[in-house]
Amino acid sequence: MILFDETYDCKADAKGRVMLPVALKNQLSPVLNEGFIIKRSISGACLELWPRSEWNIQMQEINKLNRFVKKNADFIRVFTAGVKKVEIDSTGRLLIPKNLVAIAGISKEITLSSAINIIEIWDKASYENVIEKTAENFETLAEEVMGGQNSENKTDVS
Repeated sequence: MILFDETYDCKADAKGRVMLPVALKNQLSPVLNEGFIIKRSISGACLELWPRSEWNIQMQEINKLNRFVKKNADFIRVFTAGVKKVEIDSTGRLLIPKNLVAIAGISKEITLSSAINIIEIWDKASYENVIEKTAENFETLAEEVMGGQNSENKTDVS
């Protein structure tokens, strides 16, 4: 598993091409040859860039769902809607398909944000807006998510 750990601001040209920062390209180097999957996000007006190996792991999990259950079939359909295979060329450029540029509202200024094992691709203004909104209640969110309620290794300190 590859883990990403930085956020980058960069620019997209009119054709949706993004020159990846050298530091990000270096992080991606172990998986550059396998290619990537780009798709709309399930939780925001952004795109997700998945290394092919991470995508394959996710697809193995999704493949376990019973497709005769309507909510499973609906989930699979929406989760994979607009999925495209992409590559990063030898100069370090990523071409974002036009339909996905439109879906994410990407303009010239973009933010590439680490999301553990994938990269989120945001229009910079949208990213800053989401971070600002989430930051207002981040203390409560952090407690709910990381405060032990969901931890398998939870220890009782009574």
